[in-house]
Parts: sequence; C-alpha cells; structure tokens
Amino acid sequence: MTCAIIDDEPLAVKLLENYVERTPELTLCGSYSSAVKAIGGLAQQPVDILFLDINMPDVDGMSFARMIQNGNVQIIFTTAFSEYAVESYKVSAADYLLKPIVYEDFLSAVARAAKNIENGKAQAEAPAEQKPCDDCVFIKTDYKLVRLNYDDINYIEGLKDYVKINLTDDRLPILTLASIHAVEAGLPKSFMRVHRSYIVNLNKITLIERGSIVFGKETVPISDSYKEQLQNFIQERTIAGR
Repeated sequence: MTCAIIDDEPLAVKLLENYVERTPELTLCGSYSSAVKAIGGLAQQPVDILFLDINMPDVDGMSFARMIQNGNVQIIFTTAFSEYAVESYKVSAADYLLKPIVYEDFLSAVARAAKNIENGKAQAEAPAEQKPCDDCVFIKTDYKLVRLNYDDINYIEGLKDYVKINLTDDRLPILTLASIHAVEAGLPKSFMRVHRSYIVNLNKITLIERGSIVFGKETVPISDSYKEQLQNFIQERTIAGR
C-alpha cells in the first residue's frame, strides 16, 4: 500500500517515516510539512493511506480531509489532541492516533485501513444487483448514504445531536445527525432501548454482567427505567440453573 505523511512537526514526520520503513506492507510516496504543499504531490501520485496531522497552519488536517474525501484514500489522523475524535468519524477516518504514537498502535491503524481498502475493492467487484432491503437501513453520514444490515449492528449510542452506530466487525462506528428517539422509531422489534442513551440489538446479546451488556471490550449500561422490559425478554428465554 502506498502512503504519505502530512505533519508540520519534523520529529513527528521522522518517527512516522521510521514506522513506515519498518512496515513491509507500506511504501512511502512523500512527506509534507503542510496540507498546501501536499496538494500538488497527492494530485500527481494518489496514495492508499494518508497519515494526517490536524493542527497545522493555513489549512488544518480536518479541513483537508473534507477536501480530499472521495473514498479512495484511507485517512489516519495523527494528533496530540483527543477532542477531535468525534469529528474524525464525520470524515470517515480509518483511525485516530494520539501522539506520542507507539508502533503497535501504528500497525493496528494500518491494519484497519488495509481492511477498509480490501472491503472497498470487494464491494466494487460485487454484482450491481442487491437483494431488497428488508433487513437493512440506509444511514446518512457526511453527505453520503451508507447501507447497513441490521445484523451488522451491535448497539446504538445517543451523543447529544448525533447518534453513533457501533458495528459488529472492525469498521469504525458510523456517526449520523439524528436523535436517538427518531432512530428508535425506525428500528425493528429486534432492537430494544436499555438506557436513555443506548439501544441494543437483542440478537447480538451474548453476555450480561453486573448490570451491563457486554459487547467484546465495550459495555452498555442498563438503567432502572428500562430494566423491566429487558428482564422480561431474558426470562422468556432463560433455562434456570443451580
């Protein structure tokens, strides 16, 4: 996979260049100290992955990501500031690395970007005809419509004016401008509200522990207001043991 680095900090660029050199799957096509300087180079030689700093002069990384967002480049943000994490979902970034970046996290981000590239190629090669969307929903995110099967959703989280849809695979959650109430109204009966801020896919529940539903390394709290209906659902399907 080809890649490029945009960062106005020389030490950060040097570290990322070292990481790229240590990673056989990557080929570095260029390093740029600003987004403005990168425009010409990336136009002549597009890359698969872009390691992009956020706080930069003239054009910041987030604005640049919106400018080049076309689905053909995987953006991995590299920044010292955690407050841009939610914003990164809106530009469909592959990952978000906080400085100082360790090689293990770097490799994890590259693997995520590689999987996205592989999925993109598979979708491009798939037959154009699709089955009727009886078990799916279209989500509007960043001026695009993304088709999701209900079976791909673990749980949905309300974040003020946004809703974050957490998926079953390695893809990043999808962020959409909507209220959790509006989303709940359009979901089938296989989804249940378990908290004022959470809706879960009942078909994906495999473990409930200490008042929370466990999805891998993530947990969803169960509030008292919604506990009874979930308990009824579980009890109907429970085999009592000693």
